[in-house]
Amino acid sequence: MYSSAVTDNDERLAGDLALAVVRFARHLRGRRRDSTVSLTQLSALNALANDGPLTPGQLAARERVQPPSMTRVIASLSDLGLVSREPHPTDGRQVIVSLSDQGEHVINGEARAREAWLRGKLEQLSDEDVTTLGDAVVILNKLIAAEA
Repeated sequence: MYSSAVTDNDERLAGDLALAVVRFARHLRGRRRDSTVSLTQLSALNALANDGPLTPGQLAARERVQPPSMTRVIASLSDLGLVSREPHPTDGRQVIVSLSDQGEHVINGEARAREAWLRGKLEQLSDEDVTTLGDAVVILNKLIAAEA
């Protein structure tokens, strides 16, 4: 158990938390065995689903990748029919990338697979552990929001 005082526990907690998050993410990725998209592509699709249509530069910034990398991701997603590219309404040098119906279908399928796995895992926990995880979600979201 970790104490709330600032001590050597902070260093241990940081390492343990980072490792737990990586392992948890790995298990979530394991639900995607038959996926047609990479994790990078899925992340870009989710960004478009959450934020709406974006320019490639905006999407690259949102995903914290270099614009040339995002250009390749967008091209591959377009080839798969998962996004559409339309001319920017005011800047002829830009395009606006948006999620296609097929892209939305992929995101929904991915989410259903992850959530089914998670529901099964949560059913194995005590009510107290489930409450603790709910509290942890709030705290993790605060940590993430502090970066924005």
